[in-house]
Order: sequence, then structure tokens, then C-alpha cells
Amino acid sequence: MSVMPNNFLGRVLCGTAAAVAVVSLSTGPASAVVGASYVGDGHSKNATAVWCVQHLVNDYRRRAGSPAIAEDSVWGPQTRNAVYDFQANTDNTGPADGVVGPLTGRGLLNYDATDRFAGHGYCYGYLPTPSGY
Repeated sequence: MSVMPNNFLGRVLCGTAAAVAVVSLSTGPASAVVGASYVGDGHSKNATAVWCVQHLVNDYRRRAGSPAIAEDSVWGPQTRNAVYDFQANTDNTGPADGVVGPLTGRGLLNYDATDRFAGHGYCYGYLPTPSGY
């Protein structure tokens, strides 16, 4: 009699663990990006997010023939001005305000498809993007 409850309990626990694993795997970085904070003055200055902004804005600067900015994970005037320049000279990145919001985040992630940190790569979970990106 004690074998049946233990087997049943074991199956329930295994099934529950499997369901939790599936839910955990299905809520990976894609769900985090919708809630990613804006980056810039008056907003988040998470070091990883700032590094991603600096790295991705340098893709644009290289193509524009401008010198790269430091990729030091510190938000400051150089990074803000580089973001502003990117916004002012590329389409569909939102207002040129030097703050990385969803449209600018998408623009930076899409600018250079050959960059392994861009697109849905490493930086995807750190920059804000529009819903459905």
C-alpha cells in the first residue's frame, strides 16, 4: 500500500519540476527586454547596459568615420553625445535627446547585423526595445 502513494507522489513531483523548467525556459531574455530600463541621464546607468550602448554606438561611429568612444561602462557626456549623434543621424530612433529608449535601443541593436552583441545577441537583454522586437 505504501508503494503506490510514493510512486504517485514521485510522478507528481517530477511532473511539477518539468512544468517549472518549461515555464522558466520560456521566459528567458525576451521577456526581460520589454521591461529593460531606459539608459541615460535621469534613467538607469547599469554598467552592462551602458557598455552595450557604448559598444553598439561605436559600430555607427566607425561607419560614419568618427572616432570611437571609450567602452568603459561609465555614462557621461561622451556617451550621451554619441547617443545624441546616433539619434540625430539615423532614422526611426526617436527624439534626439541622448537617452536610450525603446526606439533608440532597437536602432542600436539593428545597426550592424555582423556585431555578435547586436540583434538578439548579448546586449538584447540590457537595452529597451519596443514590444514585439
